Amino acid sequence: MAKSKPKHLSYISVPSPIIPLHNLLISPKKSSRPSPPLPITEALPPSSSSLPLRLLIIELKLDPVRFSPIPAQNPKFRRRLRAVYRQASKGMMGDRRKYLMVVVSGGMNQQRNQIVDAVVIARILGAALVVPILQVNVIWGDESEFSDIFDLEHFKRVLADDVRVVSSLPSTHLMSRPVEEKRTPLHVSPRWIRSKYLKRLNKEGVLLLRGLDSRLSKDLPLDLQKLRCKVAFQALKFAAPIQELGEKFAMRMRSKGPYLALHLRMEKDVWVRTGCLPGLSHEYDVIIHEERKLKPELLTARSNMTYHERKLAGLCPLNAVEVTRLLKALEAPKDARIYWAGGEPFGGPAALQPLTMEFPNFYNKENLSLPGELEPFAKKASSLAAIDYIVCEKSNVFMPSHGGNMGHMIQGHRAFGGHKKFITPNKRQMLPYFLDDSLPESEFNRIVKELHQGSLGQPEIRKVGRDVTAYPVPECMCNSTDTISAV
Repeated sequence: MAKSKPKHLSYISVPSPIIPLHNLLISPKKSSRPSPPLPITEALPPSSSSLPLRLLIIELKLDPVRFSPIPAQNPKFRRRLRAVYRQASKGMMGDRRKYLMVVVSGGMNQQRNQIVDAVVIARILGAALVVPILQVNVIWGDESEFSDIFDLEHFKRVLADDVRVVSSLPSTHLMSRPVEEKRTPLHVSPRWIRSKYLKRLNKEGVLLLRGLDSRLSKDLPLDLQKLRCKVAFQALKFAAPIQELGEKFAMRMRSKGPYLALHLRMEKDVWVRTGCLPGLSHEYDVIIHEERKLKPELLTARSNMTYHERKLAGLCPLNAVEVTRLLKALEAPKDARIYWAGGEPFGGPAALQPLTMEFPNFYNKENLSLPGELEPFAKKASSLAAIDYIVCEKSNVFMPSHGGNMGHMIQGHRAFGGHKKFITPNKRQMLPYFLDDSLPESEFNRIVKELHQGSLGQPEIRKVGRDVTAYPVPECMCNSTDTISAV
């Protein structure tokens, strides 16, 4: 009989895949035992959770074929790479000839993603970045500027060694004719960007880019991946009024113990764009169908699929009934404190009734605010979304009802901050059981827990094609490195 290979502990410490939510949403007793380290990171900031880490982490054994941690490089080699990066930075900071201007679109979280890539593109081109212009959102009519949402001076200061950020074009370039590009292909490489823009940028001095969403490749050299995370999780700090109010709300939620944050995608435009139905009544379904007929260009899901096919494929947001059943199956206690983020649900408060009846401690920013606190942000959808982001990021447990920019960014932010609990609903596999009325509740709960053993926020090695700001392991969290980009 062949000897079994010795088991090797992973370098990654992760949340337990089967701890019920009941254990995560009760005030814990203090423990004198030290928390296990998280050795994959250079220096993980402490989790904002009040839960002891020993309740949240176990050792994960990785399949060495699918997940191979990058081996630690020779310290001399790492120092050499850092020296090369710093030397390139000095040259860029002294260059006053090239400037990159960008116009970013969409909601706040979509804009964040484009700003991240704008910084990286500026680094690739060796250009100074003019503070990004936020395009007025056609749905919400938000006219906020960069400094209304983000702390501009903090942004400049954190990136001072990577990219020079300027508030406006210098007088020497105001009369320049910018090289404007509106249709950059999807997922382009640094080499493509240099070959396409560098010669003209050197000649004209100004490059203007629009529509940056998913234009830059997700698979970049390591220094650029690290820069992506630096921008997303460190440089893009919210403006002081937003940050202060978001932290106040988080403190109010935490004042009576741990809390769960939900990002609910139940707005009217979400149902129209995804080709899905809210599950409220025939009357509401008709309204969504008619809206989709009037504006077929809004449908972003696969147009050749029926609603039922989309639902079973996991392409639809969970409605309130489904979110409630999922939380109960994962053993969330009835007295759990829940913060929900998102816009006004289609159908109003009645759309949330299944959740509010099961979990009475159910809050959002309107419930938590004191008179006048939200007035400065009236009709500023991006600022309100930023407040939601802060409260969700600081929660003990976070779960989105649907994928999207905010869910992915918070997923990465919570991983970067110490692998804080993040529940990814396994919609594709669990939906058939939601539709099976003959299944006993106990069996349904057992199946749902089993399906989510690997979907509870365990550190996940980034695979090719995935965004490093959603999956920061290992590029943004390891000392090791294997390459840097050509400058």
